[in-house]
Amino acid sequence: MNAVAYCRVSTREQGESGLGLEAQRTAIEAFAQREGITVAQWLTEVETGKGNDALDRRPKLAEALRQAKKLRGPVLISKLDRLSRNVHFISGLMEDRVEFIVTEWGRQSNPFVLHMYAALAQQERQMISERTKAGLAAAKAQGVKLGSSARAPTAVQLENSGKASSARSDEFVKSVQAELRVAVEDYNTYERAADALNARGIRTARDKAWERRSVSAAVKRLKKLGMWP
Repeated sequence: MNAVAYCRVSTREQGESGLGLEAQRTAIEAFAQREGITVAQWLTEVETGKGNDALDRRPKLAEALRQAKKLRGPVLISKLDRLSRNVHFISGLMEDRVEFIVTEWGRQSNPFVLHMYAALAQQERQMISERTKAGLAAAKAQGVKLGSSARAPTAVQLENSGKASSARSDEFVKSVQAELRVAVEDYNTYERAADALNARGIRTARDKAWERRSVSAAVKRLKKLGMWP
């Protein structure tokens, strides 16, 4: 069987660094080897997965659909969220009658399963946003300062300086301590905590999206300062 492989990251920084893409490719290659599938074409995209019209902004995914139809084969993706967390968007893709195989689930991922997990992912995304807002509101009610107004250095200042001083880095993590605490305590893993921070529109000191390792680094710095329970 021939297939088309599709990889996506959602920020330009991740696209330029290759962060996330290598892991997706490795997962797809391992699956294809196990299942005896030949990857005829690799397509990579750096674009958001949000919105019902995301396909209009994702030409590589549209190309993956066209090529899969020509091959009469599936599109391989490492995880469902590389397509979208939006149920309506994934339903639209299913109407193209192209098979999608999510490699972390195996070849059992039929359209019903994709719809079910897309619905769960969309609900989880909404819950992350709502629970983070509620947690931050509770922290604010207790007198904790929140938001960018509490930050000593701005993201632009940190970026222009080339590298932030230790003191400035300390001030930044202090300013986002409440947001970090709520996200980590509510979602248990640094990866999901990063999703929660991003859902709130909170950026890192370098004005980038949060990732697992940036959350981990911030927590380590707060622990060093004696400010993490």
